[in-house]
Amino acid sequence: AAVLPQDYHISRVLKDYFILFKPKDIVSGDFYWVSEKQNKKIIAAVDCTGHGVPGAFMSLLGMSLLNDIVDEMKDIKANEILNILRTRMIQSLHQKGLSEENRDGMDIALVVWDQGKNEMQYSGAYNPLFLVRDGKLTEYKANRMTISIQSKLDQSFLNNEIKIQPGDTLYLATDGYPDQISGNLKKKMTKKRFKELLEKTARKDLDEQKAELDEYFKSWKGAYEQVDDVLIIGLRV
Repeated sequence: AAVLPQDYHISRVLKDYFILFKPKDIVSGDFYWVSEKQNKKIIAAVDCTGHGVPGAFMSLLGMSLLNDIVDEMKDIKANEILNILRTRMIQSLHQKGLSEENRDGMDIALVVWDQGKNEMQYSGAYNPLFLVRDGKLTEYKANRMTISIQSKLDQSFLNNEIKIQPGDTLYLATDGYPDQISGNLKKKMTKKRFKELLEKTARKDLDEQKAELDEYFKSWKGAYEQVDDVLIIGLRV
């Protein structure tokens, strides 16, 4: 966790936000990443293969690649960040697509927020974006391809351009929260239940939302062990 962006860095870029981060082990394969360039705020929730030490290694690599890519980019586009990230991840891991090699990679939800224009670009590899406006949730679906050699390499990630309004609340999350198994019911929470929960809590202030989501997770999990790293970023426009 030492390499995650510090609160003071994030609060220079974002004003009204929360981050609910619950690693399964001491170190995590999920990470969050925040940057700013050309008056655009870039925010990502990322889920690397594995948790614990292998996941943490992948996280370090992912953060480093994201920093380099955004540094070099002239025109910031959400899907282009993902396209380049995929290429560089494959190069860094020397993946050739052979059956016996490692298939490590990452899933990601990434937004580029132009506050001046009230516009947001979203691009995703398996991780969607949720937007709640006037109590109603819209899901922007991710591409069903990952940041690794397993991906459809000739296909670009999709760039969703979203007009945002004051009061909109946006959520980027990895799959650890909805995939948690219940101590009582012995089944997954599911994305459907997770979306209903976001819709229900979205009007509250963000600190309250974070506390409620954390509380719900603990009571759902009960005595069952945590199955994966958990990451949710909430952002109010």
